[in-house]
Amino acid sequence: MLASFQAKNPGRSLGGLLFYEFCYFCVRFTLTLFYKFRVWNSHLCPATGPVLVVTNHQSHLDPIVAGMAIPSRHLNFVAKSTLFKSKLFGALIQGLNSIPLKQGESDTAAIRTTIEYLKQGRCMLIFPEGSRTLDGAVHEFKRGAWLLMSRAKCTILPIGIDGCFDAFPRSTPFPRLWHGVRIGAVVGQPISAETLLKMSPDEGLAYLRQTVEDLRLEAVERLRRTGFEPSTIPMNESFLDDEGRPLAKASLQG
Repeated sequence: MLASFQAKNPGRSLGGLLFYEFCYFCVRFTLTLFYKFRVWNSHLCPATGPVLVVTNHQSHLDPIVAGMAIPSRHLNFVAKSTLFKSKLFGALIQGLNSIPLKQGESDTAAIRTTIEYLKQGRCMLIFPEGSRTLDGAVHEFKRGAWLLMSRAKCTILPIGIDGCFDAFPRSTPFPRLWHGVRIGAVVGQPISAETLLKMSPDEGLAYLRQTVEDLRLEAVERLRRTGFEPSTIPMNESFLDDEGRPLAKASLQG
């Protein structure tokens, strides 16, 4: 029993595991109360072993939603170092398995720590877009994400999130709690490192981006069935070829 519980985040102290579980149930209740949060296919997350969770980035709610999407594992986060400036908030996110990363700078220490955590069998979250979207769309995935994936050589778990942009867009200082917004997340099939690394960096990132976009659009469709119409838009047309096909799939077919 204890061993299976510790397997949720290998190497983490029992106190840390219990704190995460407590926060999980509190946050899950809050998301359900305000946003009628739903997640689909959470069972697809591998129960053990290193996993790199990759998802789109709509708002500050995304790390929380991604964590709620896979209850069988405890997520570890790579967060901007500026978020640790507040002692109280810094202590909170550190207690929730966050690693500081200097945005826009080479931080080999953070990447090294991430890989070390993965080698311990942990589950890590990254946002390949690098920053929150301004329009709700999934934007280009950065090369830094590929560098991490190519070095980690572990299972990739894609997740598509929608509703977070309407709940807490980048243009507002606080989340919208009473606007009828709903949030949903769809977990995709795990992708082996071998499958992804057979592609070139550009092909691999485009394929992964398209996968996340497909999952996000599935979340959009499921949210529409509940009566909520997300304001987000599809991927930017600049990522389509002359025939209107996503470059991710077109490049792989070529």
